Amino acid sequence: MRITDARVIVTCPGRNFVTLKIFTDEGVTGVGDATLNGRELTVASYLTDHVVPLLIGRDPARIEDTWQYLYRGAYWRRGPVTMSAIAAVDTALWDIKGKVAGLPVYQLLGGRSREA
Repeated sequence: MRITDARVIVTCPGRNFVTLKIFTDEGVTGVGDATLNGRELTVASYLTDHVVPLLIGRDPARIEDTWQYLYRGAYWRRGPVTMSAIAAVDTALWDIKGKVAGLPVYQLLGGRSREA
């Protein structure tokens, strides 16, 4: 399975939400949140211009490898814009992994932590 496309969605109210949707060649999609209130368009631009081109062709199952690649290759390491973008990719890749495994993501990450 390979990543074929990723789209950045900026939505209301007042441009407060940034969502990344990753598409694969097998039709599985994953979504992740990249919202950084007050800097939505900065994160959206960072994702569109810098991160999405790096994702095309990568294996979505290699979540840690992709995280390290994006984090270590970032010009502004540890900044809120970069980390919000990487968090969206990370979450979307876990969403894909959960769909492929037929499990909710929380099961992949250790199971439920509350009863209610």
